[in-house]
Amino acid sequence: MSIAALIVAAGKGDRLGGDLPKQYADLGGKSLLAHSVDAFMAHPDIVSIIVVIGQGQEDLATAALGGRKISGIVTGGVERHHSVKAGLDALSGSGTDKVLIHDAARPFLTTEVIDRLICALDEADGALPALPVVDTLAFGGDVLGERVDRTGLLRIQTPQAFRFDAIMTSHERWNGEIATDDAQMARAAGYTVAVVSGDPALEKITHASDLSLANDKIAASRTFRTGLGFDVHRLEAGKALWLCGLKLEYPFGLAGHSDADVALHAVVDALLGAIGEGDIGSHFPPSDRQWKGAPSDLFVAHACKLVAERGGTIEHVDLTIICEEPKIGPHRNAMRERLAELLHVGIDRTSVKATTTEGLGLTGRREGIAAQAIATIRI
Repeated sequence: MSIAALIVAAGKGDRLGGDLPKQYADLGGKSLLAHSVDAFMAHPDIVSIIVVIGQGQEDLATAALGGRKISGIVTGGVERHHSVKAGLDALSGSGTDKVLIHDAARPFLTTEVIDRLICALDEADGALPALPVVDTLAFGGDVLGERVDRTGLLRIQTPQAFRFDAIMTSHERWNGEIATDDAQMARAAGYTVAVVSGDPALEKITHASDLSLANDKIAASRTFRTGLGFDVHRLEAGKALWLCGLKLEYPFGLAGHSDADVALHAVVDALLGAIGEGDIGSHFPPSDRQWKGAPSDLFVAHACKLVAERGGTIEHVDLTIICEEPKIGPHRNAMRERLAELLHVGIDRTSVKATTTEGLGLTGRREGIAAQAIATIRI
């Protein structure tokens, strides 16, 4: 069974205001789009993620995703159902059995909702999360009119889940009218759509006040945590020197089971420490031959994934490289940019410094290079 997530992020979001479409607006240190992507990435049953964007939004989407590895980015159409169809076309032929279609403007997606939707597809062609209407409803404008019976009324949310063949057929048969959601199209094609319990946290971000309240909610529920990382590797002739994800020209390189990037190893240990997940050796044992010569980028990606699964956001990483040579100054800016890229954060959230030990110890004798890092996360 192959389950995909299709995130619709093609709207203009005019009602939110501001210079950016709302799916790219910042919420708690990352974009609304990134929140949805992280929710699906953290779920073990989701094997592929497609993001559908608006025309000309490629750079915005790339920045908003911050280096997250997804299955693809597709340009959508004029209306929402056109954008969804573009995403479905991108998944066609991939072996996808089930697909969850989600609006990027609903950032607080939980694992429990995803589980309920996937389970419902065992019996139904489609499923959606919904909440009962609890407020009193009435017609009216300037003057209050007749009340509306709310019995049986539901507030429909996303993601909406479907067997892939069913929703693809529904889109192909659609009459061309503007569709408010995919369940409407599936029902019109004769498919059954089950209802599962939604979540109040899945409220849609529409206006600036919604975004403000969402940011307040995140700030109130989060605490800051820090982790400290330290690593040292000896220098050896004839090896490549990798520091902070960059290959430097130098007669000596660092010895180690992986590429021995001492700077990134310190960063990984700092991130793991901040979430109480041990150290780099417990996740990537030196005795395991699969990590022999492995790029340390993989270790950073793993640590970032663990932080995201905990609902954490990397606020800042401060890295200090300790060596007599090579001189770090000429490479500092490039290292900082590379570190930001690997951590999926802005460069303003990274710091790279260098110091010496005034000729003392193994680094002072040019026998090795050490590094220490402090990671601050909000979780």
